[in-house]
Parts: sequence; C-alpha cells; structure tokens
Amino acid sequence: MFWLIVSVLLWGFLHSLFASLQFKAFARRVFGPSVDRFYRLAYNIFAGVSFLPILVIAALTPDRRLYLVPFPWIALLIVGELLGIVVLVASFSQTDVWDLLGLRQLSGQEAKPPPKLVTGGLYRYVRHPLYSAGMAFVWLMPLMTVNVLVINIALTIYVVVGAYFEERKLRGMFGQEYVDYMAVTPMFIPFLKGGRR
Repeated sequence: MFWLIVSVLLWGFLHSLFASLQFKAFARRVFGPSVDRFYRLAYNIFAGVSFLPILVIAALTPDRRLYLVPFPWIALLIVGELLGIVVLVASFSQTDVWDLLGLRQLSGQEAKPPPKLVTGGLYRYVRHPLYSAGMAFVWLMPLMTVNVLVINIALTIYVVVGAYFEERKLRGMFGQEYVDYMAVTPMFIPFLKGGRR
C-alpha cells in the first residue's frame, strides 16, 4: 500500500511540475523557443505513460474488496459512468481539442489568439466540466477495493489542487471576467450555489 500511495503522489507532483508555467519557461530557456511546438504533446504522452506504473503497482499490491453494488443499483452507477463519458466528450467539443492535445502546436499552427473565456454549454453549469465528469466516472465504479479507493482519493485531491492552480492562471489571463464567472458558477458540482465571491 505504501508504494501505491508514493507512486500516485509522485505522479501528481511531476504532472503538476511539468504543467507549471515556470517549468515551461525553464524548458524554453534550455531548448529554445522551438520547444513550444512539442511541449504540450510530450506533456500529454508523459502524463499517460507515467500513470501505467501506478496501475502495475496497484495490480501487484495486495487488495481487499470494500463493496460491490448489487443489481439493480449497479445499473444506475453504470448509467452515471456513461453520462460522465458523454460529458467528457461534450466538454472536449467546447474546447480547442487540437490545442489541448498538442497537435495544433506540432503542426506549427498557433492556437487562436486572443483566448476567449468559454462560459456557455456545460461551462454554464460548472467551471471544470472535464474534471467533474472524470471524478464522477471514477467514483461511480460499482466495485470498490482498497487500492481503487487510494487511487480515487489521490486523484480527487490532485484534481482539486490542480483546479486551484488552473484558476489562478485563468484569473491572470481573463482578469475580472473570470472573477465574475467564478462568482456565479460552481467549481465542480452543477447547481450548487455559492460560486466564489
């Protein structure tokens, strides 16, 4: 269990470090401005590949089942997970997917300047629909084990902390427009009153 917790924390730390503006500036100083073309794609590949050892460690760590949701309630959880996937796809469709994946930069195209704050569609209900859908998907698993619980808790903490830093960056980019958006739109849970004021 110890190594599973350490591996998830290490993954979260490295993922956050490489996403930071300071590390991107460092990479630009070391490799030159051309690194911008490859950075986002390399970051995404690293994030995915570096999560695989966590899954291996989880598979090798002794585990214990906490619960298995019985029928017919399992159907509700599966429907919830499917809705989470639909929300993920819909959220991606509201963003510049090619830029998010790093393929626009790789082709030499620039992201559309100036950036525009998206507040419609799913972003009307929550500020981070991608994160909300991802968390719904992992927490609605009908089978919960100790190892899955550890990973879910770690990922949830990572998402909350990551969203906090992302919002700092967005406030810097959009200023009062984003502050006003935060005041009326919940962070993760739709229809929950009390956006940040």
